[in-house]
Amino acid sequence: MKNNDKSEYAKLKSKIYMRFCSLTAAALVVVFALYKLLWKDRGGDFVLDVLTRTGLSRETASNIYQQWFRNATDIIWIVSVAVIFLIMLRFFMSWFTKYFTSVNKGIDGLLADDSNKIILPPEMSATEETLNTVKSTLRRRAIEARESERGKNDMITYLAHDIRTPLTSVIGYLSLIDESDDMPEDEIRKYVGISLDKSRQLEKLVSEFFEITKYNLNQITLNRKNTDIYYMLLQLTDEFYPVLSKRGNSIELHADENLSGFVDAEKLARVFTNIIRNAAVYSYPDTVIEIDAYKREGKIIISFTNTGETIPAEKLKTIFEKFVRIDESRATNTGGAGLGLAIAKEIVTLHGGVITAASENEKTVFTVAVPD
Repeated sequence: MKNNDKSEYAKLKSKIYMRFCSLTAAALVVVFALYKLLWKDRGGDFVLDVLTRTGLSRETASNIYQQWFRNATDIIWIVSVAVIFLIMLRFFMSWFTKYFTSVNKGIDGLLADDSNKIILPPEMSATEETLNTVKSTLRRRAIEARESERGKNDMITYLAHDIRTPLTSVIGYLSLIDESDDMPEDEIRKYVGISLDKSRQLEKLVSEFFEITKYNLNQITLNRKNTDIYYMLLQLTDEFYPVLSKRGNSIELHADENLSGFVDAEKLARVFTNIIRNAAVYSYPDTVIEIDAYKREGKIIISFTNTGETIPAEKLKTIFEKFVRIDESRATNTGGAGLGLAIAKEIVTLHGGVITAASENEKTVFTVAVPD
């Protein structure tokens, strides 16, 4: 691309140089033509005639002509050429500034919300290509932003709709208890239990609203420090025990007890939490989630493997995008707002690392690699 740019700009410079040389030659030709047509064999008589008309004698006029005109012929012709050159340069500049006008129109084209290509003069094809690349990039980003906003709005609409269901159940069951004076105790416990479950579901849905808002309003920044990665993973294993034990799941941690790195502990813990929560939701009951952590070639690599339904290949392509849920059919009860993995990717990228996902034969592996 750079070589192409140089080639294209060389054409422009060559064209400007040729124009400039042509301008100089034209100035010389014009002065020579004026000399031939107007001055030769009659210029001296013209000057003497003008001087004598002012009241000077023929002798005095002749001396002035000899001193100021004939002895300064070289200077006079140089000045003449310069004057003609400057006059023609004015027209040259009008031609040259058309390039700036074209570039300005091209820049205006960047702001146009259309797919029309920006067209510049042939000798500015490198600039034309650059402007069109920038325009296509800006257009693509604008489309992505609109799609993201539409996805967020759709998600908010879904959540608002989903909130009504558990809220209606909570109000309904509590109303039954409130309106009945002789309801059996076991039935009261049953209704209270259902209301509690629905309340927890409602709390989760409300939290997802905050998650969406937090993602949009806060720019993620890092605060790196030496962090005990092993202890962090061990803590997360303990924290998820109550959630996992309900379905007979568990976590096995395979890592060196001295594993540490220069990372943002809070942000990286959020990455691991999102991945483990995802694994907990989509694992088969009574299966193990395996965490393997180690250092290799200056990087800390942590992989999370769970057993569950294989994620389709088309889902894996978009799994780290905002507002994408792995299983839409389970979104209300188990799925989040579709931000967890998107946030995880952003945090890992800020660390200068990568996060990947693979799924086959009912095994799903999320791998995080960050510099140590």
